[in-house]
Order: sequence, then structure tokens, then C-alpha cells
Amino acid sequence: MDGTGTRISPKVATDLSPVFHPLSFEDLPGWREDEVSRAFAAFRRSASHVRSKPYRTGSLGVLNESFAEACADALSHADADEELARAFFERHFAPCKIRPAEKGSGFVTSYYEPEIEAARQRTEKFTVPLYGRPADLIDLDELNRPAGMDPYFAFGMQGSDGISEYHDRRAIETGVLAGLGLEIAWLADKVDAFFIHVQGAAKLRLTDGTVARVTYAAKSGHPFTGPGRILVGLGEIPEEAVTMQEIRRWFRSNPGRIDEILWKNRSFIFFRETSVGEPRLGPIAAAKVQLEPGRSLAVDRLLHTFGTPFFVDAPSLIAFENRPFRRLMIAQDTGSAITGPARGDIFAGCGAEAGEIAGTVRHPADFYALLPKALVGGRI
Repeated sequence: MDGTGTRISPKVATDLSPVFHPLSFEDLPGWREDEVSRAFAAFRRSASHVRSKPYRTGSLGVLNESFAEACADALSHADADEELARAFFERHFAPCKIRPAEKGSGFVTSYYEPEIEAARQRTEKFTVPLYGRPADLIDLDELNRPAGMDPYFAFGMQGSDGISEYHDRRAIETGVLAGLGLEIAWLADKVDAFFIHVQGAAKLRLTDGTVARVTYAAKSGHPFTGPGRILVGLGEIPEEAVTMQEIRRWFRSNPGRIDEILWKNRSFIFFRETSVGEPRLGPIAAAKVQLEPGRSLAVDRLLHTFGTPFFVDAPSLIAFENRPFRRLMIAQDTGSAITGPARGDIFAGCGAEAGEIAGTVRHPADFYALLPKALVGGRI
């Protein structure tokens, strides 16, 4: 039975991937204690978006069209208190525990939107550019990827002699794109710029008193190699001590080695400017809606369908409210490091305080997908 007295059919394994194991709302640890109204607000934003452009169905079979009834209901309410929001999710969805790809539990991390001082023009202080997408950077797929090129590459360079790998981080940071007019803004610190690349978005406090937002547009195509992994491999930081804060501390203590470490990561991110939108919310992300701090989740978009509610149970994670993390979240973003069915990245919010939280999150977690009841076997 679920929380509304509806019996869940055991047929889900024949209708959906065996990754999903049907349960009841009473099986969700902390479901009754969670404040789900902000998750409802996040879901409603996705519901509004799909009216004009539906999300792609993930390979696990959660059909985008199966959300139609729930989306229509959500849009009929301008807002929802806790009672209405909880009843909404219990009325339309059935919880299914997600079996990880490997033995053990799933895994959760966190990310945030940096808030950084920047300038529109290069100055003596602001010398580090954020670049827009170059004209010669093209999307690659099985139809146009050159024979012999690593299939990892989703982007390449279109030249007069054909398609090749794009410039890597070292080439770009030493000037190969300089003078092409691609600079969106300029920062004062190379490490700040790198962590904007890692997070994929930023809020820029411009020197003219205005605020701008940038978000991911494309990347060079090269694999990402995190500085934490590099510093561990060099014996500079113990593996158990790797956090964003510790990596930043190391860079402050070793300014002459910043390029050495960062250039080992050949991946480079290009940005586009977006609407500032509602200041309380995060940037517009992969699901084309502004992120809800603490309630939007990045998932593997090849497997999962954007807009899916997920209940995340990570009892050892207490960084958000100094209590075990047990929250309903909405899948509204993705990332190249977020792979597998039981893997998620929590959007912590904007600014330094959110960054302090996000930089420490690396925790085991159980994931429960709230799937439309029609997919889980209907009602009896």
C-alpha cells in the first residue's frame, strides 16, 4: 500500500527496468518529517517547461508523457502548503527504491553556483576570461565523429582539413583563442575561474554595479581530470582529506604550481549568458528551469528523465541542516561525473555559504524514484 491507501502492483519489473523496486511511502525514511513544499515548487517549474518542450525519456523507461496528469495537477495550483504538497506526491506517484549499478548504496555529492566579482573588460586586476562557445567547436555523434577518435568526445574542432580534437585547457589558457571576441567577462583569479568551470555556472557581480549569470554552453570534449585526484596521486593531499576547501588551500599555498595542476585537466568549459531570473533561485540548468536550492538534483540524464522526483536518504550527511539528509528532490540537472542509476549531485544554492556546504559532500545514499502510478502498475 502507498500513503494514500493505493496498492502498488508488483508488475513494475515487467514494465520498467529492474533497477526500480516498488515500495510504499511508509518505507521512505523521514518522509513524514520532510518539508516537501519546495520540492513541489521545483516540480511545478518543470511541469511548466514541458508544456512547450517535453523532456527526453531516459533509458530506464520512465516515460516523459507518464507525468502528464501530475503536471496538469501541479499547474492548477499557484502554490502549495505542506499538506497539499505531500498529498499531491502521494496521489500521483509510487516510490521505488533504485538498485545501484554495483553492490552497496548509491552516492551523493553537491554543487553550487559561485558568486564572483568580475568585469566586462580586461583590466590590470581582471585578467582571466570566461569564454563563450567558439564558432569552430562542433557537436560530435556517431555520424560525424572521425574514425579512430575516442567515442568519449562529444565535441570537436571543424577545420579546413576536417574534424579533429579541440584545443585543450593549456592551449586555451596560453592564448589560442585570444583576440576572437569570445570573452564574456573577466575574473581576477584563475582558481576561481576553474571552480566556475567545475560548477558549470556562476553569478557575476560586475564592476559597473550590475549582476549577470553565466551557465554551461559546451566544452572542449577532453575528459575531466579533477585536481583532487591529481594532488592525491602526487602525495600532496591525503585522499580522505580531499574537499574543495582543501584544494583551494593547497593552491593558495602553492601559487607557482597552479598551472601545473590545472593543465593536467585538459577539459575546458565554454559559457553563455542567461537571464538573471528570480534571485533566490539558482541558474537555469540542463532541464531549462531555474534550480531550487537544496531541492534540485543532478542525475545521469542518459538513464533518468528530467522532472522525476527522487527521495534521497543520506543519514551520514548533516551539512545542510545539522540533521540527517532525507529530502524529496526533483531531477533538473546533469553532469559528466554523475553516472549510474543511484548517483546524484545536490544543488546547494548560491554564494560562499553554499560553497562551504557543497565542498564537503561525498556520502553514501539510498535513492528512491517517485514514479507515476500508471507506470508502476496502476491502481486497485
